This record gives sequence, structure tokens and C-alpha cells, in this order.
Amino acid sequence: MKTHILTLISLVALSLAHVHAEDVERIQDVIYTKHDGVALTMDVFKPAKPNGAGVIKIISGGWKSNHNGISDGGWTKSGYTTFVVVHGSQPRFQVEEIVSDLNRAVRFIRANAAKYGVDPMKLGVTGGSAGGHLSLMLATRGGDGNPKAADPVDRESSAVQAVACFYPPTDYLNWFEDGDNAVGIGKLAAYAGAFGPKSTTPEGREALGREVSPLYWVHKGQPPVYIVHGNADPQVSHTQSMRFIKRTGEVGAVCEVLIRDGAGHGGWQEMGEDNARMAEWFDLQLLGKQPAKPFTFGVSTLPSTPAKR
Repeated sequence: MKTHILTLISLVALSLAHVHAEDVERIQDVIYTKHDGVALTMDVFKPAKPNGAGVIKIISGGWKSNHNGISDGGWTKSGYTTFVVVHGSQPRFQVEEIVSDLNRAVRFIRANAAKYGVDPMKLGVTGGSAGGHLSLMLATRGGDGNPKAADPVDRESSAVQAVACFYPPTDYLNWFEDGDNAVGIGKLAAYAGAFGPKSTTPEGREALGREVSPLYWVHKGQPPVYIVHGNADPQVSHTQSMRFIKRTGEVGAVCEVLIRDGAGHGGWQEMGEDNARMAEWFDLQLLGKQPAKPFTFGVSTLPSTPAKR
């Protein structure tokens, strides 16, 4: 009997997943820019019942990006048209170039908003680790296009209206402790290729570290930011997120940080809950829908449970 019940549950789960997959229209390999002999693409996932807003999901780990395992991340279940963006990978493309390409991706989405059925002023962005860093670079540095650009896409703004991300780097000049420079050295020596030749001298690292660290570009007019970070993260210290929210408070910007106690660089059981909370953040910031549990707009801590193996 127990086996029979489990079989039925599995069949129901598969059926629901199949129904969800059928309800979502996927448009693959949409080219948002071409340069250096490379076409950069995104996949667009359109829900059956769109809410009129869009979520930009950045595929990036260590500033490498590929098409393997692309999915909508569950955002379409909440009605969000989801733009899954793949960027050029390091070391061929360095962080500064990748940031530029992500700005181009937002401009492309905004220029084609009517085509995809989204409000161009209701765009959120999400990602984890390097994807979180790039999300915050859009938050702090996204802005007006060039009204004189020959390409109409480049005339559009690259600003987003909300951010929700996991364990993002925010300050490369102070990685774990004050003065802990990680611009292609120290704890990020393995990622030297991502920073390029500017990172080969102390002066270059100082300048580049400020250029690509969201912390130094925080401003009052940036979009609301929600961050989830584990305080046992061995790769990206949770102090990165703490520095960021402290700075946003200083300038009067909106930010909330959830610290997962004992969690590392991803892989805790409650990540599904965190994603659901991020959906509520987008609902609030993009659609004006109030969550059942209000946000604190500060720092809170919840326990974590290691993922089952």
C-alpha cells in the first residue's frame, strides 16, 4: 500500500510538472547583442497568465555562463515573464565587459517589452554569487541610454526596478576583512582572468576594484534590494552583504538582508522558501502587492538546514 501511494504521488507530481511546462511558452536563443564574433543570447519564458512584469535571471558562476540547464527558475509560477540571460564567459570576456553586456540585455528587454507583454518599468533582476554581483551592478549602475545612439536599443535605459539575489560579492577591496583585496589575487587568485591585465598592479587593482564593486556605486535612487546570504559562506563572506546594507542605509536606499545561520555558498534546504520570499519581494516592489508577512527592511537571521544528499 505504501509503495502504491508513493507511486501515485510521483505520478501526480510528474503530471503537475508537465502541465506547468505546457503552460509556459519558451522562446530560445534570442540574440540581444553581437560583438567580437560572438552572439549573446537569452531564453524567454512566458507564463500562461502573465502579471505584466518581468524577471531577468542572470546565469553566472565565477563569471562563466552557459546554456546548460536553463530554466525559468520558478518565476513563471508567480506570473513573471522570465528572461534568462547568458553572458560571455571569462577569461575571454572580463568583468567590465560582462557588466556592459548585462546592461545591453536590459536595454534589449526594455526595447522589446511590448513584444513580450511586459511593462518596461516593471523589471526585476536575480542571480546568485557572480550572478548576484551582476544584479547589484545593474541596481547601482544601470541608467539612461544614449539618445544619439544609432541602435535604438542603446537609447533605452538599463535601470531595473527591483533586485533579489543570493550571496553577492559587493566589495572586492575588502573581501573578508578590511584591506583584503581580492581583485584577481588572494582568495580570488583563481579568477585572475576575470579581472584582466588591470589587476596586475596594486594601482590597477585599486581602481578596478572600485569600478566593479557595487558598494562604491550605491545611491539613493537605486531600486529596492533583497539579499540572502549564509554566514558560513567560505567563498563570498556574508560581510559583503552586511557592508552593502550598511551603505544603503547611509544614503537612504531600500535594502533587506536575510542571513541564513550556518549556511555556506548555497545548498541549504530552505532555499525554496527563500525563492518564494524573493517572489514576494518582486510582488511588492513591482506590483504593489503586500505580503502576508511584512518585510523588515533591515537585517534578520534564520536557521539553515544542509541539503540532503
